[in-house]
Amino acid sequence: MEPRLTHLDLSGRSALVTGGNRGIGLAAVRHLARAGARVTFTARSQGNVDAAMAEVPGAQGVVCDVTDRAAMAEAIAPGFDILVNNAGVIGPIGRILDVDVAEWGRNIETNLVAAFHAAQLALGPMVARGGGTIVNLSSGAARSAMEGWSAYCAGKAGLAMLTRCLHEEYGGQGVRAFGFAPGVVDTDMQGAIRASGLNPVSRLPRESLAPADEPGHAIAWLCTPAADAMAGQEVDIRTPAFRAASGLEARP
Repeated sequence: MEPRLTHLDLSGRSALVTGGNRGIGLAAVRHLARAGARVTFTARSQGNVDAAMAEVPGAQGVVCDVTDRAAMAEAIAPGFDILVNNAGVIGPIGRILDVDVAEWGRNIETNLVAAFHAAQLALGPMVARGGGTIVNLSSGAARSAMEGWSAYCAGKAGLAMLTRCLHEEYGGQGVRAFGFAPGVVDTDMQGAIRASGLNPVSRLPRESLAPADEPGHAIAWLCTPAADAMAGQEVDIRTPAFRAASGLEARP
């Protein structure tokens, strides 16, 4: 069942979602817009932008790779009340002796450095306006080592610490930072994981994966004052207390 968002009100707020053309990013765009926010999202091609805008009328897409620092500076220049650092990659998937160091570095550049840069760009206008919300897409891999995912685990662990640093440095100025772990969701990334055959996650049957709509709702909820008590924390959609607070149905 699709989560109900009638109790969420983000009217008058502006949001930027990186990688917002598919999967969890597109679900976040949809739910933020449904809650009344003015939503802009990034995607890496005009075709991806056009397809997502057709699905969420009113959302505005920007062709931008998050690792392109000049393009990201231009995208964030208008200033936003909400930043969702969703764009990310899983690869290279492989044991440490089998992966290329340059590919490993590109993962960190995308999953951690680009997220830091986006947050850095967004912070100035947020502080000037008296606050804002930054949601960093986290993962259980930030806390647990997984075979074949050394880059992804390291990047997400770094992102979790970045969330804490954002809260430490700017929480007192009204900036609410959250690390959000969406669980194992049926996305293109999961397709790449299944193809690898490495670690238990690759062997999960597709029918056991959660729909992207749930984390889309949860991200929108984190952008409301109802989530204030969780600021600065890593939150996991699978936690019963989080599901109850955010209005998601309990899982069996």
